[in-house]
Amino acid sequence: MARSVSSDSPIHVLSQETHVDEGSGLISAVLDEPLLVLTLGREGSILSAFSPLLPSKQQGVFQAWIGQSLARFLCPAEAATFENSLSQVKATAEPGQFAARIALKKGGVAARWVLTPVLALEAEPQCIVALAYALEDAAAWTNAAELSSDWQTLSTCSELQGYATQLSQITRNIRRTLDLETIWRQTVDGLGQLFQVERCWVCAYQVTAGSVAVAAEFCQSDQASSWQGQVLHLADWPQLQRAIATPSPVTARIEQAEDSSSLLAIATRYQEQINGLILLFGPIDRDWSAVELDLVNELADQVGTAIAHARLFGESHALASQLQQANARLVEKHRELEEARRQAEETRKQAEEASRLKSEFLANTSHELRTPLNGMIGFLKLVLDGMADDPAEQEEFIQEAHKSAIHLLQLINDVLDIAKIEAGKMQIDMNPINLRELLNDVENFIRPQAEQKQLDFKILLPPTRDEIILNGNYQRLLQVLLNLVGNAIKFTHYGEVRITAEIKPQRITFQGKTWPGLVKVSVSDTGIGVSLEKQDRLFQTFSQVDGERTRQYGGTGLGLAISQKLVEAMGGVVQFISMGEGLGSTVNFTALLYQEPVVVSAEPLQPVS
Repeated sequence: MARSVSSDSPIHVLSQETHVDEGSGLISAVLDEPLLVLTLGREGSILSAFSPLLPSKQQGVFQAWIGQSLARFLCPAEAATFENSLSQVKATAEPGQFAARIALKKGGVAARWVLTPVLALEAEPQCIVALAYALEDAAAWTNAAELSSDWQTLSTCSELQGYATQLSQITRNIRRTLDLETIWRQTVDGLGQLFQVERCWVCAYQVTAGSVAVAAEFCQSDQASSWQGQVLHLADWPQLQRAIATPSPVTARIEQAEDSSSLLAIATRYQEQINGLILLFGPIDRDWSAVELDLVNELADQVGTAIAHARLFGESHALASQLQQANARLVEKHRELEEARRQAEETRKQAEEASRLKSEFLANTSHELRTPLNGMIGFLKLVLDGMADDPAEQEEFIQEAHKSAIHLLQLINDVLDIAKIEAGKMQIDMNPINLRELLNDVENFIRPQAEQKQLDFKILLPPTRDEIILNGNYQRLLQVLLNLVGNAIKFTHYGEVRITAEIKPQRITFQGKTWPGLVKVSVSDTGIGVSLEKQDRLFQTFSQVDGERTRQYGGTGLGLAISQKLVEAMGGVVQFISMGEGLGSTVNFTALLYQEPVVVSAEPLQPVS
């Protein structure tokens, strides 16, 4: 029972008359009326307590102080200061002082404490008078007494202060993140460790759902089974229904055959909307104090706000991500449309170019076809009309008609060949071919044309001990060579036309078989050449390098295109080389070796006809 101290008691008189020497560092002026007057035992326990600022009807709040250490009712960080000052007063039997806040619900009141020993005959303190003087406006002290809704019974202040630091840490942890999983985890771990409960759950809540799921869980025991992710049906948990229905914490006892416990449940809210549930499970005899209920209630508000902010952030982040993905899709779609537009434009240009080339080709080809046809008709008409003066002239007319027919046949064959190649219907039978015999036949066909234009014509082969045998189609290789050499003679006005062959020993696989090497055949001339920018059109079907030149020199322009297709069909490649107009040209093509010959020298030698 607290001892009542009247206003004229020795303790009060002492508080007003005490002067403290400046050299000792104690209070040096006459002090105002104290905030609190206590009598302490030698170990700091409270023997009596009285507050001159409170009416007598409110002095009963100090009943619970009797027998407790004064340190319990000071802010925890400053309790050690009291212990040090108490030890000094007992050791020296001299007054001492220290500064410490008296713990209140709203943070406490800053006070300067004066400890005065009460000496007995043994010259040792029998008790100590502790006076607390407010260092700031004492309105927080008196207001707490007047407003019962805000008054925190002073006997529970130490309990509140014990929770304060950890509660602040939990609040900081959940405020410093916008990750929902982290907020749930920080909440259960913080509350579970703060209140030393067996379990702590945070459940995600949706208004329209009839159940909640355990989003995060704290377990005091590592051996306990986990409930995280489990669904709790509200119909089976009336305690949760009560927590949802009321803004205050709900406590209940859960009686089960094997596991009975006490439960504290509270809903987390943001702007009056429930967004979660906090469940704390303790021993069956666990009683929750008013301080603990207030703390849980306050923290639930913080958690509800943090959950709402995290969800808003998550939704905005998801929306931003969706917008970015939609933008990326639009950019990709735009790119695809641009690419499609570019391809369509390119296709249109190619179609226009193809149409132009075909028109030009048809015009040139029709001209080429009419020329030998008119020759045939003209000479035959002369014979039929008896215009020949003698049999010799008549035979000459017939010979000229025959040459025109052969020329016409060659033109028609070129057109038919390219048509077959374009349709993929060209059939080529491959057989061993003697290269020397092939080139001798080419010479027999071509040399008269070369001599007629006064051109040197040479065929050079590498010297070998045995014949050079190719794998290909004789008629098609002859056709290729006649095309290439014929073009060379056609576009060369002076100089020479030369055919050379070179052995390339290397393993080649074609049509599932391996061949010992290649023969590179080159047809070179000193003719008019082709400009660099026009060379890419040489091997295009229906494409002629220069329409004017085609009309000047004649021909359909199919020779190189046909030759390239035929060589590729027999496993070789064709290459055209010219340094420019007036600098001559060289066409190379390769053919498969049927067997590798023994080469005597690398120097080419003119074959013997």
